[in-house]
Amino acid sequence: MDARSVIMAVRDGAGLAPEAARWFAQGLASGAVSDAQAGAFAMAVLLKGIGPAGRVALTRAMRDSGQVLAWDLPGPVIDKHSTGGIGDSVSLLLAPALAACGVFVPMISGRGLGHTGGTLDKMEAIPGYRALPGVEALRKVVAEVGCAIVGATEEIAPADKRLYGIRDISGTVESIDLITASILSKKLAAGLGGLVLDVKVGSGAFMARAEEARALAESLVRTANDAGCKTSALITDMNQSLGHSAGNALEVLEVMECLTGSAVNEALWDVTAALGGEALVLAGKAADLDAGAAMIDAALESGRAAEIFGRMVAALGGPLDFVERYPDRLPSAPVFRMVTSPRAGFVARVNARALGEAVVRLGGGRLVGTDKVNPAVGLSGLAVIGEEMAPGEPLAMIHASTEAKAEEAVRAVLAAYELAEDLPEEPALIHDRIGPEDVA
Repeated sequence: MDARSVIMAVRDGAGLAPEAARWFAQGLASGAVSDAQAGAFAMAVLLKGIGPAGRVALTRAMRDSGQVLAWDLPGPVIDKHSTGGIGDSVSLLLAPALAACGVFVPMISGRGLGHTGGTLDKMEAIPGYRALPGVEALRKVVAEVGCAIVGATEEIAPADKRLYGIRDISGTVESIDLITASILSKKLAAGLGGLVLDVKVGSGAFMARAEEARALAESLVRTANDAGCKTSALITDMNQSLGHSAGNALEVLEVMECLTGSAVNEALWDVTAALGGEALVLAGKAADLDAGAAMIDAALESGRAAEIFGRMVAALGGPLDFVERYPDRLPSAPVFRMVTSPRAGFVARVNARALGEAVVRLGGGRLVGTDKVNPAVGLSGLAVIGEEMAPGEPLAMIHASTEAKAEEAVRAVLAAYELAEDLPEEPALIHDRIGPEDVA
């Protein structure tokens, strides 16, 4: 077998057989497949598709191109993945809440991509936190604490890492087949017994339209289940920031306020509980979704999730007293600027993508891959759809490194908000659910 024959088969609409997928994934990992061949393969998949069976074959092949973890723990191993959004810090709440419910969570996460925030960047806003500790440290922390939020090592799905970079420069990012295999190969390499997916839809999501989000959710759920991992998905709203804050340290601050009960963002809490309910049903820990969500509520309300979060942070190099002293431990920006409403009205629409891009330009994300992220910058106090504004009332607070960057962000935030005279309908937090039974 050779790369040319695999590419030609996909190009001609013959799909991707398991043996071809295995050969190509190993070639990606070893370097036997050239960049040109990888780009041609990605374009052939984008244009012709590989179908449900091909998605499973490519997912399994890229999973098996590196180390696949196996666990010997006294409970189920479960994880969650989000397709990316603004102010979406659910993972930081959900991992310790699930651990408090007797589930083990090796949460292998990513960095910010484009206008969306990254879980690893948020965790690295905590001084000393080691987001890339290696597989053995991951095993130890998960076994002792119950959860660990870390990044993938070089040994996890190396074929995906190679193909991911090729997709970015070859115009093939949008392929649902490739997106599905990329997301799931890394997750399944973590040795999961179950996976819950948060597929975002709206102005701040990669999938802005409902039909796109549903197609991706169905592809992910079907492929994961066919590959042997019990999986369900929620399609959740990203027509505005999920949290009141967007920016790495600011989102961690909001998470800690939720975990400690000092200030609770109901939308963030409710999405966390809904996803947690799904995970606990998949894990066999809850009889139904409502019971599972109630268990997550209890873990958050009781402080058990906060205690586990603190233990995880300490075990991965962060401050021992982070839960008690988080406002002092997190970095803060030197420049603050309030953005005020130019007139009276109700917040009718929010361009969430524009808010995410404003955070990136403040330094809270990457314009190019080599950019260093400033964890302190971002937006807080974000007004939400349906909120009534008087002239001069705050739409958001900008946290910036310089006056010039703050002024640029003011203009971006004002352009992202649309006011109307009439009270708009607030978007639903959860638009749809795709369970294993929906794709069987």
